[in-house]
Amino acid sequence: MIQSLRGMNDMFSPDAERYEYFIETATTIAKRYGFSFFEAPILEETALFKRSVGESSDIVGKEMYQFIDKGENDVCLRPEGTAGVVRAFIQKKLDKQGGIHRLFYHGPMFRYERPQKGRLRQFHQFGIESFGVASVVEDATLIMLLVDILNALGIGYKLEINSLGDQHCMPDYRNKLVSFLDEHESEICEDCKRRKATNPIRVLDCKNSSCQSLYANAPKLMQNLCEGCESDFEQLKALLDDNNIDYEINTHLVRGLDYYSKTAFEFVSDEIGAQSAIAGGGRYDRLVEFLDGRETPAVGFAMGIERLLELIKMPESAREGYYIGTMDDEGLPIIMKAAQAKRKSDKVTVEYKSKNFKNHLKGADKVNARYCAIVGENERNDKTIWIKDLLNKTEETIAIDNF
Repeated sequence: MIQSLRGMNDMFSPDAERYEYFIETATTIAKRYGFSFFEAPILEETALFKRSVGESSDIVGKEMYQFIDKGENDVCLRPEGTAGVVRAFIQKKLDKQGGIHRLFYHGPMFRYERPQKGRLRQFHQFGIESFGVASVVEDATLIMLLVDILNALGIGYKLEINSLGDQHCMPDYRNKLVSFLDEHESEICEDCKRRKATNPIRVLDCKNSSCQSLYANAPKLMQNLCEGCESDFEQLKALLDDNNIDYEINTHLVRGLDYYSKTAFEFVSDEIGAQSAIAGGGRYDRLVEFLDGRETPAVGFAMGIERLLELIKMPESAREGYYIGTMDDEGLPIIMKAAQAKRKSDKVTVEYKSKNFKNHLKGADKVNARYCAIVGENERNDKTIWIKDLLNKTEETIAIDNF
């Protein structure tokens, strides 16, 4: 028997219903904030992610589904969403048009990592990207948008924020951090030794407990911000305070890629085992330019949907639509025609097998229908249909033409 590949799961109800509810909820809220839907290809040139995500990252170094296609192109399945949006933004020359562009997307991403609860090799993300606004007000707005989504879904969270500095203060801080790492070379793990040479700030995100203890005494980026970055961070905190959004400052919160700057934020939850990130984002003012576009300020976030499914508080499902059945085979053409007409305005479930009255009512309950409509011998002869409102417990018989 052929089975699905490891880490690539089928999605049936109730997870499928939760997924659909998530997309509907997040889409509605994103549109309220003025964002428009965007769709990018799942397959992209490998070079896009090497240049954007970075060859020093685990995503590019270990986790991409990369191959040479029949046209001898080096391609891969997208491991994340931002790079594709930025590529399209530049390709459509939106960077040269100027103005503000607010986009949201959702769909599958692919990473070859060890599957575990809430982490799959094919997973789905919902993402937001905003181009053209340099003000930290946009950063705060995206955080508020994300808060609205999580609150609407009934998901508990803790918000952590940090500033990553910019091209004015980051180089000096990086030198201080590398000096600290050089002094403790023998105490850090192999991954941190590799990161020290490629992207030093990423060591702060190391999950090794001995490294984390060591980095408690490492230089803090927050204490090395330039005047502009410090002012922006203070404004961000004030905006969150004004809107009653609780947060904690996490000086070890990093995005770890060279083009990220200033605001970084992450939403974590302890409802999925150990405290884990359920959404995260930040400002990436240098990425458009990094991919050969015109310098454009940008900020965004992404949410891993599978990690959130079991946390979603689903609304109580209301009865809706019609269940239509027949008590004998001669009534099948009648209910088929009636159902087709009714589908123009309502959800309709048809039971093709003839059943008795009691079993049809059970069938209507099973699909949570609001109305049960049945055609028996008397209804066939009289050209009528019997209807029961299963919510209000009322019933009537009407002409089939009026149904």
